[in-house]
Amino acid sequence: MKPGSHLPGFFMPPFSYFTEKRMRLSLLIICIMLVSSVNAQDPPVKVDGRWKMNVETTAGNGNPVFELKHLTDSTITGTYKGQLGDADVKGTIRGKKIHLEFEISANIIVYDGTVDGDSMKGLLKLGTMAEGSFTGVREKK
Repeated sequence: MKPGSHLPGFFMPPFSYFTEKRMRLSLLIICIMLVSSVNAQDPPVKVDGRWKMNVETTAGNGNPVFELKHLTDSTITGTYKGQLGDADVKGTIRGKKIHLEFEISANIIVYDGTVDGDSMKGLLKLGTMAEGSFTGVREKK
């Protein structure tokens, strides 16, 4: 019998031929999976509008209001009005994850949370003053 053949008259390609085919197929599958995972990420949600928040912190509770609008799909701007005063807000949104921040009395205030339709919730840091949690609801127009 010839090397690489199993039955008389039937030629079997060399082993390296199958190894190369298997490697190409594996690479193709990996590329398809990577592209699929990138496309499967949630598109950024829209948070334009007036948001009434309920804030509970170690320093006390409050009900601030945010006016938010998108500059781009992932960049947010707006205003904060609450017990701490008034401030311009900047932020980002990636998928459903939202990050808002502003400065009052030399303290950086940070809200990090998740948006679900017309509601959001998460954690906040009031500079060095306090930490806590928040929930929010977008006002209907």
